[in-house]
Amino acid sequence: MSDEQAAADWWGTAVSRIEPNRIELRGHPVQELIGTIGFGAMVWLMVRGDLPSPSQQRLFEAALVAGVDHGPHAPSIAIARMTATCGVGLNNAMANGVNALGDSHGGAGQQCVELLEEIRVEGAAEPVIARWRSRGVKYLPGFGHRFHTHDPRRDPLLDLVASCVAEGVVPGDHLRAALAVEQAIAPVPMNIDGATAVIYAELGFAAPLARGLFVLSRSVGILAHAWEETQSGRRNKGPMPPSIRPTFR
Repeated sequence: MSDEQAAADWWGTAVSRIEPNRIELRGHPVQELIGTIGFGAMVWLMVRGDLPSPSQQRLFEAALVAGVDHGPHAPSIAIARMTATCGVGLNNAMANGVNALGDSHGGAGQQCVELLEEIRVEGAAEPVIARWRSRGVKYLPGFGHRFHTHDPRRDPLLDLVASCVAEGVVPGDHLRAALAVEQAIAPVPMNIDGATAVIYAELGFAAPLARGLFVLSRSVGILAHAWEETQSGRRNKGPMPPSIRPTFR
């Protein structure tokens, strides 16, 4: 085998094929995709390898839309806004914001998919909840919210899932699991992480992709906030306005 072929095999991928005057994404010539599919369908294609049905695309894009932003008090957004005033580019501000999305800020969707999958396999919510709590889990991922008593994103997302279950688009197992958890821990309601976890799980995305897709979604809000902050003219924005910053002696 030649060195050139060895290098080609080493970097071979089903995601894309790039040759002179030729770009294929998951086997589709890029010129056939441009202007014919939306960005949500493109994300699905790149991650999954096929194109979603119209109903799948609508449900998928609803989850992406719902997670784009939750205000400047969210750590990822606050970090991006402060970084944007430090003399760096938007890419640095966005990267810093994205890097704050970890287990306790951005990872609950992945954890909730794992919880719901355990319930789906076991067939009952209560023993799975008890098992998770026995591990020292204080908050079940995807349920409860420090800011909202009822997350306004929950109902429209779950209504869309229920419609897709009725139409046979998704099976409904993870929706039923999530509702069973909500009933078992009432009055603690499902939040955005739980609702989007239901959608991603129902659509067949692996649990780690629930986090990746949330990061992709939240990147839109991070970009918007970072860009807005660059227009303010502030330099080295701190966590508190100058008028209330303590004086250290």
